[in-house]
Formats: sequence, structure tokens, C-alpha cells
Amino acid sequence: MTSFTPTAPHAPVQGWFSRSEAWLDSKGKGAWIAAMVLGFVFFWPVGLALLFYMIWSKRMFSKSSCRHRKSWARHGYSAMKPSGNSAFDAYKADTLNRLEQEQHDFDAFLQRLREAKDKAEFDEFMDERAQAAARSDDPEDEAGNGDPKSH
Repeated sequence: MTSFTPTAPHAPVQGWFSRSEAWLDSKGKGAWIAAMVLGFVFFWPVGLALLFYMIWSKRMFSKSSCRHRKSWARHGYSAMKPSGNSAFDAYKADTLNRLEQEQHDFDAFLQRLREAKDKAEFDEFMDERAQAAARSDDPEDEAGNGDPKSH
């Protein structure tokens, strides 16, 4: 029996609610308020449900997550700026290049591993198929020889 073992974790599939929530979060508090108002305009229980959800999840009274993300983005870009110390900048560049090469080598290794596993599984499938075909040919020969009509 062939079993499948994933070599890399798959990203979880998000439902429509999680995707909508993430999209509204990326747009900020104004998008949540606009969605709530539109919910009240088109179908008031939807607006009410959004209002309760915003209060329950503390989205209504918390700082905007959009500002928080921007500060992280600024912090990430500062890592790419030169420090002013040429020795440290050279060390940082060498380390980053080495890590990128290791990442590339590891990705290539995983690809070769997946290809080898796929080939082994395919070869096993073909062997099972050939054995099944050989077994199905044998009973037909025996049935043909032992058929009472042929006597």
C-alpha cells in the first residue's frame, strides 16, 4: 500500500469568513465601520451582527492594526540599510549570501527528494498494475482449458 507523507506543511485553507476578516483588517477600522453601516442599510441583522462582533473582538476600541503593520514594515527595511561600519556590513552581506545559498541548496534537495519519492510511488504503481494484469490473464487461461463446452 502506498502512503503519502507531505514533506512541506501546507498552508491551511481559510474559509470565506476568515478571508473577509483578514481583508477588512488590512483596510483598517474604517472598513469595518463601512461594512457595519452597509449591513444595517441592506439587512439590519447583518449590521447588528457586525457591531456585536466588532465589540466582542475588541476591534471597535483598539488601535488600528494597519499602523502596527506599517511599523513592522519600517523595521524590516532598516535591516537592509548599511550600518556605517564596513566590517559589519561585509559580514552581514556574506552571512545573507550564505543563508540564501543554503536556502537554495535545501530547496533543491527537497525537490530531488520529492522527485525520487514520486518515481518510487509510480514504479510501485506500475509493478502492481503489471502483477494485476498477469493475475487476470492466468484465470482466463485456466477457465478456457476447463470449460465444459470445449470438451
